[in-house]
Amino acid sequence: QVQLVESGGGLVQPGGSLRLSCAASGFALDSYAIGWFRQAPGKEREGVSYISRGGSTTSYAESVKGRFTASRDNAKNTVYLQMNSLKSEDTAVYYCATFYTYTEYVRGSAKTWGQGTQVTVSS
Repeated sequence: QVQLVESGGGLVQPGGSLRLSCAASGFALDSYAIGWFRQAPGKEREGVSYISRGGSTTSYAESVKGRFTASRDNAKNTVYLQMNSLKSEDTAVYYCATFYTYTEYVRGSAKTWGQGTQVTVSS
């Protein structure tokens, strides 16, 4: 079964850190670029970060630049999102998804989406 499974979400205080994982099963993750998205209640889904197939190219939303870092371990078939200096406005459900190109990421045209993991930043 082809699927992506996110994990690592939870409740954290402002200024804290979390590391999200996106594990693939049923296919080789290194065939795809990976995008991380988030959706807060009542808001549209937004792209947070993009990492290319080999991991040499990354891109981040302005709102998370300097605080979030995407990485991947293709040997483990897993992609990560390290989130530091978390703010209340980072509260959302976070999703990973597979893409062939950056253009597809910008459009949100993913081949496969994960089920999401909740991140809550609150004191």
